[in-house]
Amino acid sequence: MLYAHSTASSDRHDWQTLSDHLETVAKLASQRAERFGMPEAAYAAGLLHDLGKYSHEFQRRLQGAALRVDHATAGAAVAKERLGPLGHLLAYAIAGHHAGLANGRDAGERTPLTNRLKADLPELDPCWQQALTLPAQLRPPAHFTLRRDRGFFQYAFLTRMLFSCLVDADFIDTENFYALHEKGLPHSRGGGPGLDVLRDALNAHLAAFKADSDVNRLRGEILTHVRNQAEKAPGRFTLTVPTGGGKTLASLAFALDHAIAHGMDRVIYVIPFTSIVEQNAAVFRRALGEHGEAAVLEHHSAFDADGSASGQSRTRSSIDKLRRDSENWDAPIIVTTTVQFFESLFAAKTSRCRKLHNIAGSVVILDEAQTMPLPLLRPSVAALDELALNYRTSVVLCTATQPALAETDDPERSFVGGLRDLHELAPCPKKLYRQLERVTVRHVGTLDDETLRDELLATEQTLCIVNNRRHARALFEAMAEQPGAYHLTTSMCAVHRRQVLAEIRQQLKDGRPCRVVSTSLIEAGVDVDFPRVLRAEAGLDAIAQAAGRCNREGKRSKADSEVRIFATANEEWAPPPELKQFAQVSREVLRSHRDDPLSLDAIDAYFRLLYWQQGPQQLDRHDLLQLIEHGRLDGLPFETLEQKFRMIENAQRAVIIPFDKTARDALRELSYAEGVGGIARKLQPYTVQVPHQGFAALERAGAIAAIEPDKFGEQFIVLINEDLYDKRLGLNWSEPTFRASESNIW
Repeated sequence: MLYAHSTASSDRHDWQTLSDHLETVAKLASQRAERFGMPEAAYAAGLLHDLGKYSHEFQRRLQGAALRVDHATAGAAVAKERLGPLGHLLAYAIAGHHAGLANGRDAGERTPLTNRLKADLPELDPCWQQALTLPAQLRPPAHFTLRRDRGFFQYAFLTRMLFSCLVDADFIDTENFYALHEKGLPHSRGGGPGLDVLRDALNAHLAAFKADSDVNRLRGEILTHVRNQAEKAPGRFTLTVPTGGGKTLASLAFALDHAIAHGMDRVIYVIPFTSIVEQNAAVFRRALGEHGEAAVLEHHSAFDADGSASGQSRTRSSIDKLRRDSENWDAPIIVTTTVQFFESLFAAKTSRCRKLHNIAGSVVILDEAQTMPLPLLRPSVAALDELALNYRTSVVLCTATQPALAETDDPERSFVGGLRDLHELAPCPKKLYRQLERVTVRHVGTLDDETLRDELLATEQTLCIVNNRRHARALFEAMAEQPGAYHLTTSMCAVHRRQVLAEIRQQLKDGRPCRVVSTSLIEAGVDVDFPRVLRAEAGLDAIAQAAGRCNREGKRSKADSEVRIFATANEEWAPPPELKQFAQVSREVLRSHRDDPLSLDAIDAYFRLLYWQQGPQQLDRHDLLQLIEHGRLDGLPFETLEQKFRMIENAQRAVIIPFDKTARDALRELSYAEGVGGIARKLQPYTVQVPHQGFAALERAGAIAAIEPDKFGEQFIVLINEDLYDKRLGLNWSEPTFRASESNIW
């Protein structure tokens, strides 16, 4: 008898047999690949993934021998030899099902597939050929559509999808084997209410809305029109609605209707900022009533630990249902970040890839679609197009400022390699823009900080948005003692920001002084309504977002609701080079659209000019698309893609702020917790993302420390020197040794 997994039992009565493991993984992988029409290929991958365990050496290892045995490469070699070109793709997946996908030829941290296939491997017991029945050949499904301009990109994408099916199946079977052995029950996964139940709950919530104003009546008309498009065939859509038009719930309603109409499984909401992930997830939970908590899964990177806790095996690490569902997105509604979504689509690690098969057959709402980073725009758009083309995924670009990503037959107006056959869901976007036009926009020239302060104090209710945290802090400190002065920044944890925003809204509602200095975080879906907004020069899309915080409810006249754009006199506050280019393009467009600077024509002109100035090379800065095509089948660069596809170049680290009793209690819970998913969810709103240099400075000063590092490694880092967190300014990592004088009194 040959085995796949062992226990402590010396008589092997409860060990998992190799044939049982391979057959179960094959079936699970096949079920997952049904989503995109490749069950036979995934089944073959499951049968072959642990073929090397048919060796005498591996069986000795299970019995306790101190041997290192490569048990993955044997199956990869068989797949490549016997199953044709698709077998070559399976070879990548099989060889990488533990360590991750490797490059085909080029050196990396992982041994290239070509080298592994040439290595000497342990001899296999010939009985495997009787035990396993492989297909004679594998063919791609008939419905797959090939693009001549990126055929090998499509092969790489398919490999990653099959890899996802395999590693998820392998994780689940192995996890269940040990869970049954240790606790007598398999781990709970997935489930939750069906999409039809969620739609009924959403309908009940929407029925309570009253069309008691012009804006609310228009929101109702938009919602009805958008939902009426749900029967359209799956594909590529835009939802172009001005800020304040009710995009969030309209897009969710469309997604549920569309998914139900076409037999899709889930809705994936992709959002550029972690803070808005939490906000939108909360909106969805409220809208779905009693089903919201079970239906909506947030997944972002604050506590996203690759692999298991330090010193523990994967199957024995302290994980729970939330963590497991996050790993493979096994929930009806996923709310995640742009970074998590796109980096996963180009990932090579098992932990990042295992969710990918669950994107197939889903509705993907890309909120604020214009925020996709320019250096990775072409590969990002190629991935969206491939999902729509071959994986039964409907992609919705949802924004007030629609990026010009359509590929057309008109070379003057085409984004090369972009999205064809885009269908607009909103009713006549140009008419909507005119109906929801509520502000006057003008450029007021260059302002120094003293003039900016005077502008803030000239009226009692003003919002000023600047391009970096240091400028926001300096400007706030210059007027901090004035009535109604507030400061908002990502240096504050989300709970703190919510408290400040609640105060701001109350001040605005009561007509009291309210002068707010903020970074751009307030532009991302934050529901505030100022009579005047000052905005430092930025991209026209950012200016449009800022304008959405001015006269949001349309209660004032357009003439009395002003958005003033300004350049900063102080070079210290200058934006980074890419933002400078956005601002320069905005200036050009504003000159040619002076009378209507935020019109859809102006926005379209802005993006076309921006993309033209960048050129194809800068929209794929690392030349990833060509790297894939030049690699061809035997040189697909999986590890290189993972390393170079980074939406945030300078990684940030989450620091937990013990801001209130809830945070402190949750931190104490970590000391004795077995499962941490619920605690991680509690702590997420208490984190501040700190740049690498700032994190290192805090670490050197002893201002931060890991909680329970033996159990969790560095997954949970907490602020120890609480004097560094100010109730008006947030976390200050520029002076990490600072202590308030009262802290020195014993």
